[in-house]
Amino acid sequence: MTIEVIRPQWDAPVRVRAVSTTRRGGVSQGAWRSLNLGDHVEDDPAAVRENRRRLASELGLPAEPAWLRQVHGTGVRVGDSAGDCADACCEDRPGRVCVVMTADCLPVLFCNRAGTRVAAAHAGWRGLLAGVLEATLNCFDDPPGQVMAWLGPAIGPEAFEVGDEVREAFLARDGGSAGHFRPHADGRWLADLYGLARRRLGARGVTQLSGGDYCTFSEPERFFSYRRDGITGRMASLVWLQS
Repeated sequence: MTIEVIRPQWDAPVRVRAVSTTRRGGVSQGAWRSLNLGDHVEDDPAAVRENRRRLASELGLPAEPAWLRQVHGTGVRVGDSAGDCADACCEDRPGRVCVVMTADCLPVLFCNRAGTRVAAAHAGWRGLLAGVLEATLNCFDDPPGQVMAWLGPAIGPEAFEVGDEVREAFLARDGGSAGHFRPHADGRWLADLYGLARRRLGARGVTQLSGGDYCTFSEPERFFSYRRDGITGRMASLVWLQS
């Protein structure tokens, strides 16, 4: 079975390659069906290895992706910087693949207009609040207006329920964030993760924004969702420079 992927609709330079996987096209069974790429979610390790092999083969990846140990922080792995414990990676060498894994959190892929640098960031609400997108942008020497970003599949604004503490934390940083929260049942709120990310990127001067068209929670046959299922797999969003 051919793996199903989403290719960003953005005006990236020709040498920039980018893709986001769905859950379709792998060999995992049960809660991880079928293209689970996470090796930390109690899936059969052999199935994960085969899924990653299929990913590399069908996409023609130039190298093994730089898989990270994501911790909902702001750390950025730049090139061969020590360690893999980070929530973003940045690369300026052709053939080196940046990747983040998600299952409701927001994956954001970046490139510059010159086609000389790419990056990928994992932005759940904690990382978004803490500044993971800004930390990733700091890896670019270009003016923000020369950087573009694509927002990959994440939980949508009709499904992402949060408590007062999350809303208050965002408002404490930026009162204008209030417009991205709507009252919901029992004193809780529906949060627009895509809108919050666009606001943070826009505040830094990034105007070339695209994506943000999916809801992982609402499409169980297409996407993994931690909020929906608890035990589940992980999708990957990848970006690299073609040689």
